[in-house]
Amino acid sequence: MKTISVRDLQKEIRKSVDEAQKDRVVVTRNGKPAALLIGIEGQDWESVFIQANAPFWKLIGKRRKEKTTSLREMRRRLSS
Repeated sequence: MKTISVRDLQKEIRKSVDEAQKDRVVVTRNGKPAALLIGIEGQDWESVFIQANAPFWKLIGKRRKEKTTSLREMRRRLSS
């Protein structure tokens, strides 16, 4: 993982974006992590939107905690 300061990022944005396509780039401010560049070249807009959508992932997490119904049980219910 590469690290770059905010000041250097301003000078080398193109290089950093290219680097982010290969590996994540941590942007630091005053020596502390401030941001993360993640390359998304080649992905479609919908995938990018879903990956970056916090409410969507919160909903997924909530749903995963709920009780589920097996396929066998669902088929039994539908055939009744």
